[in-house]
Amino acid sequence: MDVLAFGVQADEQPLIEKAFAEEGSHGVRCLNVFLTEDTVPIAAGHEIISTSVNADLGARVLRALAAGGTRMIAQRSTGFNNIDLEVARELGLTVARVSYYSPYSVAEFAWTLAMAVNRRVVRAAGRTRDFDFRLDGLLGRDMRGRTVGVLGTGKIGEAFTRIAHGFGMNLLGWDVAENPACTALGMRYVEKAELFAESDVISLHVPLLPSTHHLIDAAVLRQMKDDAILVNSSRGGLVDTEALVNELRAGRFMGVGLDVYEAEAGLFFLDKSLEVVADDTLARLVTFPNVLVTSHQAYYTLDAVGEIVAATVRNVADYGAGRHGENVLVPRAD
Repeated sequence: MDVLAFGVQADEQPLIEKAFAEEGSHGVRCLNVFLTEDTVPIAAGHEIISTSVNADLGARVLRALAAGGTRMIAQRSTGFNNIDLEVARELGLTVARVSYYSPYSVAEFAWTLAMAVNRRVVRAAGRTRDFDFRLDGLLGRDMRGRTVGVLGTGKIGEAFTRIAHGFGMNLLGWDVAENPACTALGMRYVEKAELFAESDVISLHVPLLPSTHHLIDAAVLRQMKDDAILVNSSRGGLVDTEALVNELRAGRFMGVGLDVYEAEAGLFFLDKSLEVVADDTLARLVTFPNVLVTSHQAYYTLDAVGEIVAATVRNVADYGAGRHGENVLVPRAD
């Protein structure tokens, strides 16, 4: 049977097609459109679909999928906050995700954002294109000897911490459980308030849950140093963007690097360059010279995407064979 894959990027398509061809049991049809209420009719007649993290898998879409004959959803991401798992269970839909891929891809990109805003790389590159070689306004800071605060010290947070340790930074961490690998590097686990107040660089590596929604809100932002650098390469909903914009308008923060945005669905991964973007918050955010916004690309390396595709193919094969793999969120209803 053919798998219908929604939201496939041009770089991903040959990797997906090759992986399914090598697996041999399933064909694949790749679409560059995302799964929404408008596009869900395309899935009719396909028992298995594959989706990206920005797909709409709420109750209405899930019911439409089930009515059209879909029985299995293979999401190509670790996050699954876009899926109504209870409704999927009610409908008898099998749901699987990718529980692991290269943590280095995200950790390295988080540091790319931090260093880019610290050393004003985007502004410098724009200037030199215009043959303006002045250094005015490009003054950065050494990372060595400064303090980094890491919220979430799982696999990605640990990889981020190892890079910070290589820079020679003081390491502060916060998580529900301490990571021995991080403490071995010299990380000191502290309460969130101390981390926010003491850190020169703050990086978010926690999942988006009801308890972490707007983890970085107006009160937290006011606790941070005026010259702190904030990086979010995890989930957009961790940051209250309106509150962040208000602080930026007041002239605060050395820099902010965001690879995710809480209202990114319907924007990120799409070309909106010829349209009027009605999101006033995002429009204001990208105007600040000390802010760098990228379009959810931290995971986007050949290594990580290859692992994501391989896991997705395994999830589909497990479903076809009636196996309950480690990536299953809602098991097959037989």
